[in-house]
Amino acid sequence: MGEKTYISFRRTKAIHMNITIQPVKGLPLIHAGDNLPALIAERCALEDGDIVSIASSVYSKAKGHTRKLADITPTSRAQRISKMTGEDPRFLQSILDASQDVLIEFPFILSEVACGHIGVRAGVDQSNIEDEMVILLPPDPMKAADEVRVALKKITGKEIGVIITDTCGRAFRRGQTGNAIGWSGMPAIRDFRGDKDLFGHVLKITEEAVVDEIAGIANFVMGESNNGVPAVVIRGCERWSGHDSLYFNKKEDFIRRALSVRAKPKKKE
Repeated sequence: MGEKTYISFRRTKAIHMNITIQPVKGLPLIHAGDNLPALIAERCALEDGDIVSIASSVYSKAKGHTRKLADITPTSRAQRISKMTGEDPRFLQSILDASQDVLIEFPFILSEVACGHIGVRAGVDQSNIEDEMVILLPPDPMKAADEVRVALKKITGKEIGVIITDTCGRAFRRGQTGNAIGWSGMPAIRDFRGDKDLFGHVLKITEEAVVDEIAGIANFVMGESNNGVPAVVIRGCERWSGHDSLYFNKKEDFIRRALSVRAKPKKKE
């Protein structure tokens, strides 16, 4: 992708921000070959500094990152896991095919995909698509976000940021939230290390995952069932500095090191 491009967000006099969140209404059902950036630009008036958050599912559908279950032959591993989870072995095989590293197999597959994102079922989704089909995550979400940002700039002339989101569960807490799996035009992490708090203490460890926070509120506006809102415009964010090291490496991730659960069929009585 070369040198990263960061947009200039609105600056405020203090730390307070007046943020608005607008759904991109009226988008049609997306199919392979659709020009998603053009469809978005036609339905909203973008301004410099805006951040456009897009559900990974619609990007993948536009790019044809989908599979028919009928075309998938499950392996013995998928068959074995199916006996424990009760899931279609073809669906499980699509998950295994999309995975770079499987952390656990049961009670669900938790795995890492090529971009470094770790998620339940490798982000493979059977919702908001025709029966007997699955949607895969974009193979390179960072490239996808950059592609959309450049296309929107070409169409509108505006300097914006783009976040590609996926809905993910969370360790130790119930419920799903939106997470950023790709971003362009901004750093992922707002790095407060070296700053001072209200009492003059130097911050040593505070790194705020801003792209995930934005993805979370965008996901709330998008909805999860039949809302039909796969894109959201966030306006009014102040600029932040930081870095893009959102994912722990294997040495840093002690939770990952502790996970080693394989699915085993129940013994016959």
